[in-house]
Order: sequence, then C-alpha cells, then structure tokens
Amino acid sequence: MSEHFDAIVVGAGPSGNACAYTMAKAGMNVLQIDRGEYPGSKNVQGAILYSDALERIIPDFRDSAPLERHVSELRFWMLSETSNTSASHRNDGFEDGKPDRYTILRAPFDKWFSKKVREAGAVLITETTVVDLVKNDKGKVIGVLTDREGGPIYADVVVLAEGVNGVVGQRAKLRPELKPQHVALAVKETHFFPEEVIRERFNLQGEDDGVVIEVLGSVTSGMVGTAFLYTNKESISIGVGCLLADFAKTKIPPYELLDRFKRHPAVVPLLRGGEMKEYVAHLIPEGGYDAIPNLTGDGWVIVGDAGQFVNAVHREGSNLAMTTGRLAGECLAELKAQGLAPTNDNLKLFRDRLGESFVMKDMKKYRKVPHLLEKNRQLFATYPRAINQVMQAYFRVDGMDKRSKEGIALRNVAKARGGWWSVATDLVKVARAWR
Repeated sequence: MSEHFDAIVVGAGPSGNACAYTMAKAGMNVLQIDRGEYPGSKNVQGAILYSDALERIIPDFRDSAPLERHVSELRFWMLSETSNTSASHRNDGFEDGKPDRYTILRAPFDKWFSKKVREAGAVLITETTVVDLVKNDKGKVIGVLTDREGGPIYADVVVLAEGVNGVVGQRAKLRPELKPQHVALAVKETHFFPEEVIRERFNLQGEDDGVVIEVLGSVTSGMVGTAFLYTNKESISIGVGCLLADFAKTKIPPYELLDRFKRHPAVVPLLRGGEMKEYVAHLIPEGGYDAIPNLTGDGWVIVGDAGQFVNAVHREGSNLAMTTGRLAGECLAELKAQGLAPTNDNLKLFRDRLGESFVMKDMKKYRKVPHLLEKNRQLFATYPRAINQVMQAYFRVDGMDKRSKEGIALRNVAKARGGWWSVATDLVKVARAWR
C-alpha cells in the first residue's frame, strides 16, 4: 500500500476509534490498522462505558450502540473469608433522563464503534500487525511497517492506540518497557442467565437497570487488587485483578483467586444456575500519573491504555481512553487545517489540552495512590477483615452490653494493625494520597 495518509491509527479499541473518528469527521485521510479479525474480535470481555466521553464524540450514540444495561446502582463490598460488609448508592434521577454509565460487551461495542469510524470516512485494515515505525534520517516518524507485503505505509503522523502492552512504541523506543508493578492482570468470566433471573436476583426495578459491585478484601489474598461483578442483559461478568508483580511474587494463579471469589458466601447465590461460557485474561495499566510516558514526538502521539490512562481509584478507563483519543484527533485536525506539521513542538497543543482536561487533573490528584497501595497491603487484608469482625460483634446479641462490645471491637482493630499509632499513621497516609 503506497498511498500517503494524513494519519495512521494503530489499534481499534475505544481510544483508537475515538481518534480515528474525530479526524475522519474533520476531513482528514485516515488509515486505521488492527490485528484482530475485526475490531473487537480480541475483546470477549465486558466493560463499563461512561456516556459523557462518548457523547462528546457521537451525541446520538444511544440510538444505535449495543448497550447492555444502564448502571442505576453501585454496591461496594468489603469481604473477609466468610462475611461481607457493604454499602450502596442508587440513582434513578438521571440528568435529562440519560444515564451516565452502561455495561457493555466489548466485542459488539467495538464493532459498532468501528462501523461509525468507517462511515466517517476512515479506511480500516484488519488482521494486520504493525511491527515497527518508519523514521526518516532525522528521527521523525513518517509511517509504519506491517506484517503484510508491500512495504511501509506512510503518513504525516502515527497515533499509537495499541493498548497497555505498547509493543510498537517500546520497539521504537518511544516509551519504556512496562513494569510489573505498573500493570494489573485481571481474569474474568461471563455467566449467562435469562433476563428475568438477573432482574429478580439483583432486585432491578426497571427493565434496563443494572448493578455494579466493587469488592475489596480477602478475595485478593493480601495482594494489591480488587474484584468486581456487574450485570449485563443476559449475563453476569465477574472477575478479579491484582498487580502483575504480586502474582509473580506469590505464585498464586489468577484463576485460583477467581474461583475463591465465586465460592464466597456472598457470591454463590448470585451465580447459582448460570452457565459459564467465557473466560478471559487481560492487562490493565495501574501505574498512575508517574507512569505516563512521553505522549508526543515528531510525527507520533500516544493515547489510551498505551499512555497509562486509567483511574484505578474510581475504576475508570474507557472514558479516559476515548477522551485522550478525541483530544488527539481534534488537535491533529487543527494542525492540519492550519498547515502545521505534527512536530513535537506543535503537538504541545495536545499536551496542553490534555493537561486542562479532567483526565490529567484526575491522574495528578491520585498520583500518590499507586505507591500508597503497593506499600500498604494492610488496606487489602487487615482492615476489611477487622471491619467485618467489628460488624459481627456489634450486631451479635449475646448478653453483653453495647458499650463493652464497642470497646472490644475498637481494641481488636488496633490489635490487628499493631496499635493505635499504626492505625493513625495509615489514616494520615490515605488522606495525603487523596489530596
């Protein structure tokens, strides 16, 4: 393929599709390359879609996108080995009647998004792997080399939306090698049920209501990580993820953690009678702000997971991916319209826009959290267990007065952590990391 493009986008996930769509709608000549049989073919897992990010790209997406359920309730669980302390938030008063988040299945969603990209005018080639970037004698990226015959494909700029592994960027020495402590390995299963069973089991009031459950505690065996469960139209997605460095250190197989989670007394009733049809493992960037690589250079831009854009505290990823992709696309279109080359100096426009967005503001806000969690494993084991013990003692009716129960419960919390000074120190650390 000898044609010269205005831009080449590597990857057809949320960030790549957002970027390619934005540039194509602006009239740019865009080529998008994906290694899957079709966009989404590699993604059997489900995900959470945050509507604001997509609505800024495709305002009427709700009319045609393959959405599963809108999330009307968020539940938070803290587990010990046999008990569960939980809290929840439910919202039925969506602004303008439009929910702000949905559950989706990535395969049909990515396929839908890709169709929109092609309708906007972008060219898509699939089953093609980008093996390297092409540079001129000054080091500027001028195209890509694929595993297809025909030689390099040239463009003014290459957008790397290749996902957390970032193989192309690493090979071209545009970004450092991924560190095990900066990425989580998540394993997930999908269990299928009739729609009416899901609505009844999760007490869903509306036909399209859905629930997301975030889980902290014994399920991760002291490793830095969380578990999750959420409802789709006719299925339940359930999974657990921990830092890759922790899996390597403990030698605990990820599927063992997932099996343990499924056997927990709080989970067993939710999965009873379902049929498990899908199992998937995938990597999630968890390094936070300090792990973000250089995002621009002469002739290249990095967006989405490849740039470590995941807010691990709020479990947000798809909105950061689509927003970084959209902003990159808008800035590249502006440079093109002004007759300016996508050099690193000119791409300051993208870096500035990104810095002004919620994406970078949130990443900066929580920049200390990854280090906090990595160095304070008691947050994932000791405290969830102690909280459950407190609740068990407080609600047990056994002839002991409540004041005495409160005293014993509080002393047990301090004992579990090694004294009140350690508890106070932990509270200060958490407060500082959240500032």
